Amino acid sequence: MNTQIAEYARECAEKGMRGDYSACQADYTVLQDYASYTPQEQAVWQQLAERQMILAGRFAHSAYLDGLSAIRIGSKIPDFEHVNHELAKLTGWRIVPVPGLIPAKPFFEHLAARRFPVTNWLRTAEEIDYIVEPDMFHDFFGHVPILSQPKFADFMQMYGERALDAIDLGGDEMITRLYWYTAEYGLIREAGQPLKAFGAGLMSSGGELPFAMSKDARTSPMDIETILRTGYEIDKFQRVYFVMPSFDALLSAFETIDLAELIARYKNDAPLDPATV
Repeated sequence: MNTQIAEYARECAEKGMRGDYSACQADYTVLQDYASYTPQEQAVWQQLAERQMILAGRFAHSAYLDGLSAIRIGSKIPDFEHVNHELAKLTGWRIVPVPGLIPAKPFFEHLAARRFPVTNWLRTAEEIDYIVEPDMFHDFFGHVPILSQPKFADFMQMYGERALDAIDLGGDEMITRLYWYTAEYGLIREAGQPLKAFGAGLMSSGGELPFAMSKDARTSPMDIETILRTGYEIDKFQRVYFVMPSFDALLSAFETIDLAELIARYKNDAPLDPATV
């Protein structure tokens, strides 16, 4: 384990975060070690998957549902290599196992290369309803199905590329907000269609997905500049959800926006209160 990874592992341990970083490669990847999963962990996956499949059928966008079918998520913990065989044929993406959260730069480098980092451990039975840090279920069930869909797959690769530029410009927090409000908590309402969800934080949550689709949730039309400026909280339901008109519109808006100019203008400003957007 190199010095940089060792320091990151120490920081994670001090925060009480899980994950064995001792076996990390230089890009923070590890082995999935499928044979190590216990019957209890398989039971937790099954319980989570069955619950979220029902909710997805009610609230998920058709692209997410198509992804669920395409990569054949079932009642057993997925074998990443088997999934990669299918995912690569669909969009050229693959998933790489990691021990937990990894630093922003290697995370974005993976996205830019069409690799999605997925945590290799699963929450406990006591954490079925809520977990503080992302685990395998959040990363896989939440993010991977939509990566099988070409337009969103292209957006995520572009996001990785432009996020690396944003870091160099001092826009770390701003570019992270875009990921939060799209890949994690994005909603979509296409012309003539009902509101649907696709963000991973919603698709993997038994509580927040129904809330985000209820009349109690506040929504706002997609505007990349506003999203880049809007703060968020990780330990409670979102106080605003941004609604995309289509994945084409999201890709086009991010592709054409002057990211450097926006970062220069707003990077030193306090974030907007999501309750006022």
